[in-house]
Amino acid sequence: MSDTGDIEALIALMARLPGLGPRSARRAVLHLVKKRGQLLLPLAQAMTQVGATARECLNCGNIGTSEICAICASEKRANGQICVVEDVADLWAMERAQVFNGRYHVLGGTLSALDAVGPDELRIPRLIDRIATEAVSEVILALGATIDGQTTAHYIADQLPGITVTSLAQGVPVGGELDYLDDGTITAALKARRAL
Repeated sequence: MSDTGDIEALIALMARLPGLGPRSARRAVLHLVKKRGQLLLPLAQAMTQVGATARECLNCGNIGTSEICAICASEKRANGQICVVEDVADLWAMERAQVFNGRYHVLGGTLSALDAVGPDELRIPRLIDRIATEAVSEVILALGATIDGQTTAHYIADQLPGITVTSLAQGVPVGGELDYLDDGTITAALKARRAL
């Protein structure tokens, strides 16, 4: 096994990805090596390209290839609604459901006293700045139904007097994460949002 150092290093890196452990990573790497021309080389090239071009949107925190993402740049999306999500995966889940036509704001996490995550560690100050400078009529809090998600939602609502603040309603289970919900559940939850 001494001549497999590069392969072992790749397996170790793959095992650090969410949802993959050492055994799954080993199977994935062996499959990639067997399909080197069809999978491994194009994957390596795509990863190099994404590594060089991917960046966070300066406005909302979405991930794209330009300083301002296509959603923030679109005048059609400037309808006065900002949907606040915990992570980019949640934004992508909302977009996949195709029921929201406003703009987003990615917090980058939730408030957590145990993990010493306060408002300044998240993009909450940037959200407040956006609301002060953009014509925002409603802030939709699409945060997970966890204790930290609900704490974050209440904190944000308290920081926005005079703004209509709503949250997702039915369809989101207690303790659930948006990224794991199906499109129908996200649609029902967005349509049944309520004021905090």
